[in-house]
Amino acid sequence: MQDYIVSMDLGSNSFRVLKYDCINNQELGEYEKVVATADGLSQSGNISDEAIQRITSAIQESIQKLEFDPTKAICITTAAMRKANNSQDVLNIIEKETGAKFKIIDGDKEAELTLLAIKEAIKRHGFDNKKFLFVDIGGASSELVIVQNDKVFKKSFDFGIVTMSQSLNPDISLENAKNDILNFIQGIDLKDFGFYATAGTPTTLAAIKQGLNYHTYDKHKINGTLISREDLKYYLELFCTLSQEDASTLVGSRKIEFVIMGVKIFDVFYDTLGFENSVVFDDGLKEGIVLDALLMVNG
Repeated sequence: MQDYIVSMDLGSNSFRVLKYDCINNQELGEYEKVVATADGLSQSGNISDEAIQRITSAIQESIQKLEFDPTKAICITTAAMRKANNSQDVLNIIEKETGAKFKIIDGDKEAELTLLAIKEAIKRHGFDNKKFLFVDIGGASSELVIVQNDKVFKKSFDFGIVTMSQSLNPDISLENAKNDILNFIQGIDLKDFGFYATAGTPTTLAAIKQGLNYHTYDKHKINGTLISREDLKYYLELFCTLSQEDASTLVGSRKIEFVIMGVKIFDVFYDTLGFENSVVFDDGLKEGIVLDALLMVNG
């Protein structure tokens, strides 16, 4: 085994990489870029040529920045590739141009790996890890995981910030999302549970609340940030009135309509789950991939 692990998470909106030192148990570096894999997927059923170009460029940039062998990286991709008609062709192009061989995982596996990362984050911050739930709002799917002692209930929902933004009727899609969540949690008493959130929308809100923006983002400062439902209302109004220049400063290359939809989806989770506050962590799938690899090596 090499001295480091590299995990690559090609999501439906973002591409994230983590390089981890296995000997000293510490992060060596990370990379993140918005690639909007799912942009146009709802309409065409395919990953676009433009998205493929964004993805391959980001992978090549990450290899240059973090200095690793892409053929030895653990490369995972999720909902957009699960849905796309041309996913295998796209993955073949990516491997040919970058050397990175991606594996498509299902929603259950995605939730399972992210759970490893969230559990570690909860432990790191000294929060109760006996009863909690978390949401991971992605570009083409959203995961909800409920942990009650040794019991784990997990569900990957077929909606995300990109695909819902580009659906024929986003308002109806949001209402359908609400019903899907309610059906899943039926019969589960969530009283006294901790509520956590990860992925681009929650971390963007946490960063702004901490006085940061896209260019000054620091995961160590946003980890553990409390986001209230009132915060969601405030930021939704803010995002709807931002100039293009101000939006670029706050959220970078993320399309503001995707961020707005992310806040709306986040609010649907607050509403249906019955919470007024959540705690945000940057930790997600890329950390979960590393933790899973370490568990397999160390037993």
